[in-house]
Amino acid sequence: MYFAALLARTEDGWEASDTELDDVETLSDLTDLAREASVDEDTVLVFIEQEDAWFGVVRVDGEDDPRIFVSDATAAARSSYGEILLTDELLGREPGAEDTIAALEELVGLDETEDDDPDTTPDNDTTDHDDNDDGLDTDADAVPSGPLGDTRLLADLGLPEAELLLLRTDALVEIADALGAAEVLETVR
Repeated sequence: MYFAALLARTEDGWEASDTELDDVETLSDLTDLAREASVDEDTVLVFIEQEDAWFGVVRVDGEDDPRIFVSDATAAARSSYGEILLTDELLGREPGAEDTIAALEELVGLDETEDDDPDTTPDNDTTDHDDNDDGLDTDADAVPSGPLGDTRLLADLGLPEAELLLLRTDALVEIADALGAAEVLETVR
């Protein structure tokens, strides 16, 4: 179960609105949605929460690039909404690298066999592939576990980095409470 809401800061305080993410496919779409809710280019926060799994906060300040925090990147990577937040930049990847690798693999073939040739690679392949000191294969495209992103994105609004990192369940309620917006968030929850 997902919950998504926009929290826009105005001169009179925070205004909340729930939002549907059905038409949101990219971070750019999400950022545009936040900017539409902005009054005079003030701060807008987008909250996304998958019950008992992960939450994410996107902060949009006027025309600045969005700032993102995800509580558990591994859990978010298994979610279509989480994938929106886990950009190449946030993951420390070269932009578009995943598309390039996929295109090359399709062109050459992942297992380097012709379409009609059987795969003759033995199942007990013991060749040394990118092994780390633990003896486990590493994947350059793996998503790190745990929190990821800008841990200070709410510090100036009343939620210090250390407290953000400790949040788990009902995180959005605790964030809204720290921002003084619990009552307005509750109206859309």
